[in-house]
Order: sequence, then structure tokens, then C-alpha cells
Amino acid sequence: MVDKNVVRRGYDELAEAYAADRNEDGCGREVLAQFRRGLPESARVLDAGCGQGTPVLRDLSGSTTATGVDVSRAQLELAADRVPDAALAQGDMAALPFDDGAFDAVTAYHSLIHVPRDQHQAVVDEFARVLADGGQLLCSEGPAEWRGTNPDWLDTGVEMQWHIAGAEATRDQLQTAGFAIEREWEVGDSLDEGEDARWTFFTARVEG
Repeated sequence: MVDKNVVRRGYDELAEAYAADRNEDGCGREVLAQFRRGLPESARVLDAGCGQGTPVLRDLSGSTTATGVDVSRAQLELAADRVPDAALAQGDMAALPFDDGAFDAVTAYHSLIHVPRDQHQAVVDEFARVLADGGQLLCSEGPAEWRGTNPDWLDTGVEMQWHIAGAEATRDQLQTAGFAIEREWEVGDSLDEGEDARWTFFTARVEG
């Protein structure tokens, strides 16, 4: 079981190391570019689990009204420097600090994987709640269920935890929350860590 306090403390403590390790290239960024091209001008977009703000929140801020939310205060401090045009908020993805229908789109890159498995549905429900009718979601998950803990992540001596729900479970969660899945595909991407990983990306729309 993921302990959200461990995740928050971990990202606070290794903020600089994580930012230095994060790869800003890869297929995931190409996926984001395609998603952005389908958004209306001046779309209000929430990046859920924005971390230090690069590359996702920064890319969004160039063409949308972008907001980032993250559980880690240290990560948000880095994001404030890297993406000064974006609004930022500290919060739990399972209880987003935003009004109903506040956004036209939500992105969630490699952030669901740090949520306890029994709260994944609550997070997806929150994505649907903060989206306006017809709002769009771009999110990523691992293809298969996996859970793990690393007591020395990125050689920092800091613990990190993950629980990947897998593509099948995420598909069911999206549909339960009222999303119509528009596209699903698997790509190799190293956006989150230095080594290649497989990710399943979903684009979905809230059915009005």
C-alpha cells in the first residue's frame, strides 16, 4: 500500500535530485503536443501532479491558461521558478482544491502511480468533477498492475513508493467516472526516469 505521506516527504526531500534526473524528451512529450493541438484557444488546463513544472506544465503554459497542483511543497517551489506564468496549488489529487467544472482539460503524467490503489477511482472521479462538460483528459498509467518501494530512489537515500493500477483497471475507472475513452495507446517513454519504461496513455472526454 502506498503511504501518501511517504510520497510527499520523498518528493520534498529529493526535489533537486529528481528535477536533475527528469528527462524532458521522449514520446510522452509528443503525445502532449498532439493533445494540446486539439484544445481550444485559451483553454483552462490543470496539470495534476505537476512536480517541478517541466516539461508538461511549461509546455501547457505556452498556449493555455495552465494551473499545476502537486502534493509536494518543494516541487511547487521549483515549478514557480520554472513556469512563472502558471498558477500553482498544493493539494491531494483525491480531493482537488478546485470548483466543479473549473477546467477544460486535465493532464496527469505519471502521477496516478503514486496514489494508493484504493484511491485511484476517487482521483479519476475528481478529474471528471473539475472538468467542464465535454472536457478532455490526458493521463498515463503502466500497462500492468505493479507495486513497489525503493528505499534509496535516485541514490538519494530517500524512500519512494508506487502502485500502478494497470491499463485494464484504469480503463474501467475512467468509464465509471463518466469518461468516454477516445484513444488508448502504449508507448516507450523516459520522461519520468532515466531508463526507458512502457506507459499506456489515455485520452478521454467527459460525457455531458
